[in-house]
Amino acid sequence: MTNPSHLPADGLFIGRARAGDASYPLVVTVRDGMVFDITSSAAPTVRDICELADPAGHVRAANGKPIGSLDAIAANSFAATRDPAKAYLLSPVDLQAVKASGVTFVVSLLERVIEEQARGSAEKADAIRADIAGLIGHDLSKLKPGSPEAMEIKAKLIQRGAWSQYLEVGIGPDAEIFTKCQPMASVGFGADVGLHPVSTWNNPEPEIAMIAASSGKIVGATIGNDVNLRDVEGRSALLLGKAKDNNASASLGPLIRLFDDTFSIDDVKQAIVRLKVEGEDGFSLEGASSMAEISRSPEELVAAAMGPHHQYPDGLALYLGTMFVPSKDRGEKGKGFTHKVGDIVTISSEKFGALVNRVRLSPDCPHWTYGASHLMRDLAKAGLI
Repeated sequence: MTNPSHLPADGLFIGRARAGDASYPLVVTVRDGMVFDITSSAAPTVRDICELADPAGHVRAANGKPIGSLDAIAANSFAATRDPAKAYLLSPVDLQAVKASGVTFVVSLLERVIEEQARGSAEKADAIRADIAGLIGHDLSKLKPGSPEAMEIKAKLIQRGAWSQYLEVGIGPDAEIFTKCQPMASVGFGADVGLHPVSTWNNPEPEIAMIAASSGKIVGATIGNDVNLRDVEGRSALLLGKAKDNNASASLGPLIRLFDDTFSIDDVKQAIVRLKVEGEDGFSLEGASSMAEISRSPEELVAAAMGPHHQYPDGLALYLGTMFVPSKDRGEKGKGFTHKVGDIVTISSEKFGALVNRVRLSPDCPHWTYGASHLMRDLAKAGLI
C-alpha cells in the first residue's frame, strides 16, 4: 500500500510510534517521507513538546534517528495485518486529556430537530421546516450561540414546543464539553475502533481535534473519530459517558500538524473533513462537512474547556464536533445507517492526511493496559526523565 496516511508533503508533524526494542513509545516526526525518532530528555513526550514556547521550532531543529519510511510504517499500522516487530503508528497524543465538544453546528442541529418532530414523514418535515423557518428565518449559519438573537430564537422554539437539551447547548450560552477518554487511552492510525456491544445504532463522527498546551495556547491540530452510540445517548443524555467513552472508542491521527508558517488556526476554520465508510457487505457511504459552518470557534471551544475555571497541567486534545450524521439506509428502507463489524472508516482532510480504522466491538479490540504510570517507568528506565 502506498502512502495510506495521505500525509501532505508540506507541514510540520509530530506523533508517536512503537519501534524496535524501545520499551517506550517514540516521539516521531516526518521528513521527506521518512519517520524520525526525536525522543529526547528535553522533551520525552508529545505533551512536553506541546508545552514548549516554540513546539514547531523544537521539532524542526531536533536531531532525529530514522526508523523507516512513512509509507511502510503506516502500512504496518493496520491492526489486522500488523507485524509488532516492525514500527507502527500510535495515537499522536500521550499525557493530554482527551475531551470533546458536541452540538457545534447549528444548521444541522435544527435540521435534526425538524426530522425528529416529523417522525420520518417527508411531507411533515417540509411543513415543520416551513413553520420553523417562518419563526426564526432560513439562514442560521451566522447565528452566534448565546447572543440576544439566539435567545430570541430559543424563546420562539420553546413556544413552538421544539426545544430540547441539545438545542440548549447548540445555541445557548454554554458549550457542551465532555470527556472522550482518559489520557493514553486513544488509538491511532490503523488501529481498531470499538463499539460497546449493547449498541445497535451507532456511527462514526469525523472531526478535527485541537491540541492545546496547559496555558490554553493552541499549538496544532489533528483529525479524529468521535465514535458515537446513537441509541445509548438517545435513551438519556445522562448516558453520554457510556455512549462516548469505551475501549478503543477515541481515534486520533495520523499525526498532529503543528502551527507554523505553513499552517494556522485559519486553516482549521476553513478545512473540509471527509468521511468514507466501506463495509465487508459491499456497503459504502461518503460525506463531508465544512468547518466554516461551525457555530463556535475553535478558540471559544478550547476556552470553554480550560482556563481559570478548569486547568489541565498536561494540556488537552479537544474534538470540535461534527455536522455530518450518516443517514443512508443500510438494509431495510427507513432504518438509516449503523456500523457493522469489519467496516473500514476513513476520515480525511487536505491539510492533515487520512485517519483509517477498522470497526470492531470494544471487548474485541486490544485492551487498554499501557497508562501514564507505565510510560513514566519506561522513560525513567531509559534515562529520559
